[in-house]
Amino acid sequence: MANKRRKKVIKKAKGYLNARSKKYKAAKEALMKAGTYAYRDRKTKKRTMRALWQIRINAKVREHGLSYSRFIHSLKLAKIEIDRKVLSELAIENPKVFENIVEKAKAEIK
Repeated sequence: MANKRRKKVIKKAKGYLNARSKKYKAAKEALMKAGTYAYRDRKTKKRTMRALWQIRINAKVREHGLSYSRFIHSLKLAKIEIDRKVLSELAIENPKVFENIVEKAKAEIK
């Protein structure tokens, strides 16, 4: 049973460098570390994706003469409830639709 357990750990550590993929103790420690990084970065991934969406929206909105913050504020005034993920996808894949949204948002500012 001990051998089976050790083999399972070594198998999971396949692809790690040097002793981390060959020696049981090093492999076990590497897996523990990898697990903590994976857990932590599942949370971080959500933050980084939101930041990416904001950057994309900002880049497209500036082409139309608005800043990101003014655009988001005017969307709220216009009662347009589209989340940032969808807005960034529209900005990339459907520029005409995004342009219409920007125009409606601009109308609320003035």
